[in-house]
Amino acid sequence: MTEPQTPQGAHLVGSINFDDAETTMRTAAAELGAHLKRIPDGEVGERFHWIVFQADRLGRTPGIDRVGDTPIPIRTLDARPVRLAPGVRAADLTLAPLGYAEAALESYAVFARLQDAGTIPATTRFQVSLPTPLGVVGSFVHPDDRAEFEPVYEAALAAELDEILAVIPHERLAIQWDAALEFAIIEGVSTRGVRHEWFSEVWPETSARLARQIDRVPADVEVGVHLCYGDVAEQHFVEPGDAANLVRFANLVREQSARELTWLHLPVPIERDDEAYFAPLAELRLPEETELYLGLVHREDGAAGAERRITAARSRVSRPFGVATECGFGRAPEGTTVPLFAAHREVSAAWA
Repeated sequence: MTEPQTPQGAHLVGSINFDDAETTMRTAAAELGAHLKRIPDGEVGERFHWIVFQADRLGRTPGIDRVGDTPIPIRTLDARPVRLAPGVRAADLTLAPLGYAEAALESYAVFARLQDAGTIPATTRFQVSLPTPLGVVGSFVHPDDRAEFEPVYEAALAAELDEILAVIPHERLAIQWDAALEFAIIEGVSTRGVRHEWFSEVWPETSARLARQIDRVPADVEVGVHLCYGDVAEQHFVEPGDAANLVRFANLVREQSARELTWLHLPVPIERDDEAYFAPLAELRLPEETELYLGLVHREDGAAGAERRITAARSRVSRPFGVATECGFGRAPEGTTVPLFAAHREVSAAWA
C-alpha cells in the first residue's frame, strides 16, 4: 500500500507576532526557509489588526467624518466607522493614502537586502497581503454610503497596487487578496442587525468582486487568495459547518477570473479533524498548478493536532496540499510564533 504523502510546503497567511518586518523575515527564513515559496512582512505597525487602521486612514480625508463622538480604541487605532460629510459626494473625494503601498515598499527594501545577503533564499518571493475593497467598505463605511463609496475606495486601492507593481520587481513579488467579510455576508452575519452588503445577489456579486481584484495582478506576478471566516480574539464570526461554502465561492471566483490563481488558502477550525469537514473539497475545481494550502495548524495543539487534521483531509482531498494556520497570527500570545513555525516544519515537506 502506498504511504500517504507528506503535505508539500507551508504558507504564511500574513500577520505574524513580531514587532518589525526584519525580525519576521529573518525568523521565517531561518525556521521555514525551504518550506516557503513566499515570505510576508508580518503586517507590522499600524496593520497589526488587519484592516482596522483603514478607518483612521480614511478619516484623514476632508469630506469624510467619523461616526460617533467617542473613539473605539484598539491599542493605537480608532475603530469608529466613517461616513460622507453632509453634502459631500464620494466621487468628488481624493482619498488620503491608504498605507498599503508605503508599507510594502518599506518592507520590500528590507526583504531585498536580506535576500541579496543570502539570508532569504533566492527563489523566495516577497508576499504583499491586501484586503478586498468589499472587506474595508463593508466593515468601516456607514451602510448608507457603501454603494457610493465602494468604487472610490476600489480605485484608491488599485492605485496603491499599481505603485507596488511599479517598484517591486515582478519576479520577486506575490500578491495575496484576503477575503473575510465575504463569508460574513455569505453566512448572513450582521452587525447590530444591519447586514454588511449593499447588493442583493450575494454569491455572484461577492465572487465577481474578488475576481476583479485577482485580474488586476499582472501574469508575471504571483497571486493568491486567503479565504477567511474572521479572526477576532482567535474566534471566527461563525463556525463553518464544513468546507462547502469555501469550495463554492472558490469555484465561482475561478470561473470569473481571467487569470489562474497561484495559490488558494482555506481555513480549517481547530475542532474539525473529521472527514465530513473536508468532504466538499472533492468538488474544488483548481488546475493542477495552483497550490492548495489548508489552514490546519493551530498553536493550541501544534503538530499533533495538525497531523489529525491532515489525516482527515487526505481521506477526501485527492490532490497535493500544503499547510498553514487558518488565519494570520499577529495577535497570538507572545512567544508562540517560533513554536508555530516548528509545527509547520514538522508536518510538511520542504519544497524541492
